[in-house]
Amino acid sequence: MQALVLVGGRGTRLRPLTYETPKPALTLVDRPFLNYMTEWLGSHGVDEVILACGFLPDEMKSVLGDGEPGGPRLKYLVEEDTLGTAGAIRFALDHLDERFFALNGDVLADLDLTALWKQHEETGARATLGLYRVEDSSSYGLVDIDDEGKVLRFSEKDSGRTGPGLINAGTYVLEREAIAEVEPGREVSIEREFYPSITGKGLFARQLDGYWMDFGTPERYFEASWDILQGRIHTEVKTNSDGVHISPDAEIDPNATIGPRAVIGPGVKVGPGAKVNGSVLLEGSEVGEGAEVEGSIIGPGVKVAAGDTVGDEVLGKNEIGEVVNA
Repeated sequence: MQALVLVGGRGTRLRPLTYETPKPALTLVDRPFLNYMTEWLGSHGVDEVILACGFLPDEMKSVLGDGEPGGPRLKYLVEEDTLGTAGAIRFALDHLDERFFALNGDVLADLDLTALWKQHEETGARATLGLYRVEDSSSYGLVDIDDEGKVLRFSEKDSGRTGPGLINAGTYVLEREAIAEVEPGREVSIEREFYPSITGKGLFARQLDGYWMDFGTPERYFEASWDILQGRIHTEVKTNSDGVHISPDAEIDPNATIGPRAVIGPGVKVGPGAKVNGSVLLEGSEVGEGAEVEGSIIGPGVKVAAGDTVGDEVLGKNEIGEVVNA
């Protein structure tokens, strides 16, 4: 079983962390973000994941390799031009089975993909969308369906509709023949153009329960980290009820204070009297003696100087922490 994952974006909302590291390769708690997705896909029978890449594909491949042992194997396709979500899937058509999953690459979830696949088969759909219910839909477009799961209409997020509703979860089952109708080489949005064009022509959807998050901003990065540590999403990551994860090879001075929420990555050093609260320290970063870090993401190789205070900041790879003082 195949899944195509759209990972061509530049992750601009997570800059400066993503200037040199593509979002799928960015560390989340103890592993690259994409590994959560491949673990999820593998648990629903997927054995091959095709990554539709655009931004820093070599860096992505160097981090993710051929996939996790025992998990789906990874295959990389690189777009030379920006093709949009539907255009990227059309670009990969020669590598796809007759039926496959397609997913946005910024989804952190444990939704029931097996149920989505089963409904797709039972209805004879050409495309089936996974939907997720939110209480506040002001930041999302809404999808209306009938009792049989047929998609009736789409409402864009600027339509004025607010309150509870079903949103597109960026998780689909698609028929190859349907995607073949997309004009090759043209930039096409699957959400704004392709799906509206086949509404009433074999387009279905299903509400899925479980955990779902559009992972793409520093705020969501923090939320995802704490949710993983507190076991709110089903994953193989070893969780900690107190919301703290410390890599085994991190060096934490016994007089440092960590938490109540924190992720301390591999090779991190935290000096005596330092305080780290509500923050993520990525691999190889350092916090000097007596320094304080609160509500911040400290990128790989960043050094926060002794006595400095960093609050509510996102520092990218190898930035100098001492220039950011609160």
